[in-house]
Amino acid sequence: MNVYEQKLKQYLTDNNIEFEHLSFKQSCHSVADAANAADASTDDFVKNICMVDKDCNFIVAIVHGNDRASTSRVAKVLGIERPNTATPEQILERTGFPCGGTPSFGFDAIFLIDEKLQDRDVVYTGGGSENSLTKITIPELCKANLGKFVRVRK
Repeated sequence: MNVYEQKLKQYLTDNNIEFEHLSFKQSCHSVADAANAADASTDDFVKNICMVDKDCNFIVAIVHGNDRASTSRVAKVLGIERPNTATPEQILERTGFPCGGTPSFGFDAIFLIDEKLQDRDVVYTGGGSENSLTKITIPELCKANLGKFVRVRK
């Protein structure tokens, strides 16, 4: 287990979040790769689309693995100008986790969870590295990031 995975597990443990951390030898960078590694359906995965607004606020739009996030919807929900998609360097700097392994919690950001995910029981999200995942219930995900449900998908 690498330092990023250890950091994430420590955050979840310290905050009494129920989770299952999974590490693999293969990449989990894409939803298809992650589903293959976990032997699960792509329907069980979320993506974390990281954005930065003009005031340098860090925003994470959490969407179903088959959906895309809308910067215009994020802007409308937050009452801001359209944010830019964060670069891999910004993601590592602001989250402490590499792009492709970024979890849906564990760092300072505005978390927006697409309302479509409200009816899901369990989802897989980034596990801290490109070779790991975190399996978590939606209530625990909300507890971990204090996000709010809004429509952010295209």
